[in-house]
Amino acid sequence: MEQINETAVTEFIFLGFSSLAGLQRLLFLVFLLLYLFTLSTNAIIISTIVLDRALHTPMYFFLAILSCSETCYTFVIVPKMLVDLMAQKKTISFLGCAVQMSIFLFLGCSHSFLLAVMGYDRYVAICNPLRYTVIMGPGVCRGLVASACVCGFTVALVTTSLVFHLPFHSSNKLHHFFCDISPVLKLASHHTNFNQMVIFLLGVFVLVIPLLLILVSYIHIISAILKIPSSVGRHKAFSTCASHLIVVTVHYGCASFIYLRPKSSYSSGQDSLISVSYTILTPLFNPMIYSLRNKEFKAALRRTMGQSAISPRLLRAVLPDPLFVHRSC
Repeated sequence: MEQINETAVTEFIFLGFSSLAGLQRLLFLVFLLLYLFTLSTNAIIISTIVLDRALHTPMYFFLAILSCSETCYTFVIVPKMLVDLMAQKKTISFLGCAVQMSIFLFLGCSHSFLLAVMGYDRYVAICNPLRYTVIMGPGVCRGLVASACVCGFTVALVTTSLVFHLPFHSSNKLHHFFCDISPVLKLASHHTNFNQMVIFLLGVFVLVIPLLLILVSYIHIISAILKIPSSVGRHKAFSTCASHLIVVTVHYGCASFIYLRPKSSYSSGQDSLISVSYTILTPLFNPMIYSLRNKEFKAALRRTMGQSAISPRLLRAVLPDPLFVHRSC
């Protein structure tokens, strides 16, 4: 019996939705529709930005990268989750779990740094409008995105290595629907304080540092907005930042709750619920928040529709109605 108990884990069993056995078919349908809607919406947003030259600016370049990141983010988790909802045995191999975690962390960490880059872009646009095109040139924009990806890749590689170098000899039942850090660590036979400390510090680096940079940017932004003499000018300047603030609040709120709390407060039920929000709902709403609040994007979408062979009726079936009705932001 001792030899059996010490057998190394070769696969994990997902138990994320096991308590909702009677609702799994309904969840499959709901999540599938949301997933298809997410893919369609992000594809149209990216296509509009690429095809309309009026949107070839740093802000929309970063928005296109954000939409692309959100789409890739869902590829890592949602298809496997949909398959598992309809499968009798919901398993993933040890290597597959490591790969899923590394890609998920890479995209999630890059997303945090990308939001900081977008905050800096808004700071330059409002505080240095005359030098905006000079400061935020194409090379600088590409360099900032590349830096965000390098930071995300480094954090993902180190974190995944620390987690999967631990011994896994006991249970292989993962109380989650994908390979996230906390539920996988909970299954490790033992882990050192050093591992936990490094993973926590990396979480601080990924979440706290970009958030502080965003706060510094918005302190300068608010100070500059308050100096604008007209109320219309102040409203217009702030409206360009409101969408970014909403996305930042949702992203860092969910991520901080999951990754910057004491291990003793870990709850698989709460984590699964929060994880559904940032793996399914957030990738859908984030790009839409930017586009729906943006009059310039809606005008570009109408121009693209006029030049495209795609029927406006088909686009109306994919995108929500507000995108097709001229409204002020």
